[in-house]
Amino acid sequence: MFSGTVWERGHLPTLFMSRGREGGMGKIEALRRVVSDAIGPQGLELVDVETGPGLVRVLLDRPGGIDLDSLSDANRAISAALDAHEDVVPRGSYGLEVSSPGVERPLREPEHFRRFVGSEVSVRTRPGVEGERRVRGRIAAVEDGAVLLDLGSGLRRIALADIERARTVFDWTGGGV
Repeated sequence: MFSGTVWERGHLPTLFMSRGREGGMGKIEALRRVVSDAIGPQGLELVDVETGPGLVRVLLDRPGGIDLDSLSDANRAISAALDAHEDVVPRGSYGLEVSSPGVERPLREPEHFRRFVGSEVSVRTRPGVEGERRVRGRIAAVEDGAVLLDLGSGLRRIALADIERARTVFDWTGGGV
């Protein structure tokens, strides 16, 4: 077993633990449920879960921000939960990364978009959606399963189901999110 810390620009440290694993890749919804149950008692918000070959990445937050001790506690709780639910993690050896979402945080759920109304975001739509696939603008509203973006040149309504990826955009010149 190996544990350590990965430092990334714009992010709190990422704690990771590499563990041997057997079993198949479970559905992401089942993985999210296992992680949510593990962090629930700590009062943390599950922002996102990503998987890839040999990787489970978990992004957590809490009102006012999350500290390194909370991430470390969450890492241990999530690792124990995944040990008990091997069917939801990648087959073989994988790394578990538990981190804050950073300043350019992913937006996945409707409540994520609602929280950042007025903020600048970058959105990539799914292939086949009418209009430009990559857009950047301010969230004007979130309603009826869609986000309304102010692009500066006009408004664009995008159904949340049509969004492939979205994230907040941090102003690195000092203006903030």
